[in-house]
Parts: sequence; structure tokens; C-alpha cells
Amino acid sequence: MSALSLRLPDSIHRHIKQIAQQEGVSINQFIASAVAEKVSAIATEDYLQQRANRADKEAFKAILAKVPKRQPILGDEL
Repeated sequence: MSALSLRLPDSIHRHIKQIAQQEGVSINQFIASAVAEKVSAIATEDYLQQRANRADKEAFKAILAKVPKRQPILGDEL
């Protein structure tokens, strides 16, 4: 495990301390969890962008063209 020196504004530190206490975890655990969530969100966004870049728009349109034309179920309309 690595150690990291981190400078935070006092107001953010107070918020982190309060939330960590409410959650019953240490400030270190809270920050590690928050960073892990952010890393995961960025990785997911990158993955979805890569998938979108591989998409075949013409194939997608062809699939949509096969969807039957009918009235939406009550409550599903726009």
C-alpha cells in the first residue's frame, strides 16, 4: 500500500471528517473509497465510449426498422 500526502481546504476536511464519523469509517477509508468510486466511474465511461466507437449505426437502424409499429402501452407514452 502507498502513502500519499494530501492537502485539502479546511472546509472539505471538516465535511469528510463528519461524513466518515456518520458512516463509521476512518477518514482514510472514506477517502480511499471515494477515490475508488471516481476511478471506477471514469473507467466505466471510457469503456462505454470504446463500445460506442465500435457501434455500427446502419446495423442499429436496421434492427430498429424491424420493431413493429404499434401504440405504446398505457403509461409508456411520451
